[in-house]
Amino acid sequence: MNYGDEIKILGLEWALIHFVENPGMAFGITLGKGVIGKYALSIFRILAVFFLVYFINELIRKNMPKGLLFSFALILAGAIGNILDSAFYGLIFSDSPYHGGLAQFLPENGGYAGFLQGRVVDMFYFPVFRGIWPEWVPFVGGQFYLFFKPVFNVADVSISIGVLNVLVFQRRYFLSELERIEVEAEKATLDNQKEEE
Repeated sequence: MNYGDEIKILGLEWALIHFVENPGMAFGITLGKGVIGKYALSIFRILAVFFLVYFINELIRKNMPKGLLFSFALILAGAIGNILDSAFYGLIFSDSPYHGGLAQFLPENGGYAGFLQGRVVDMFYFPVFRGIWPEWVPFVGGQFYLFFKPVFNVADVSISIGVLNVLVFQRRYFLSELERIEVEAEKATLDNQKEEE
């Protein structure tokens, strides 16, 4: 695909495969500019992966709920996916021209960037609602709006689902030991009552 090309998913106007490249992390956020910022972001991602591996190992050791393990495994998988993109895409592809032309796979002169300097490929785009804000809306009245504007990839989905799952089910996942014993005792009592019936 050319940079910015779109393919409709199932023929829908609001569900698109849209090819863009992201130099930073989610929503194009970067840690500084240029090579140093890109290395800082890559080092941050690598440290996050090592921390997540350690943390997941601790959760397994403490026999924490499988849903919590699954959530952090999704976050870990997404982080690794983004690291792999930034580590290797710059080495194996030529630059993607903004005005037509395709990137070349394994170009003769080498890729567009060094190790850990590549851009992350984003491709999912769901511009579901668009329009003009009513004039009476403070600060944005009369301006164009588009929901959902960000373009994202599978790694972003994985991280987002993992984080949302932890936030939504945090009470269940992080019960204190006393609460956990009480819940297990209550469950055992209910099981015994069902068996007696």
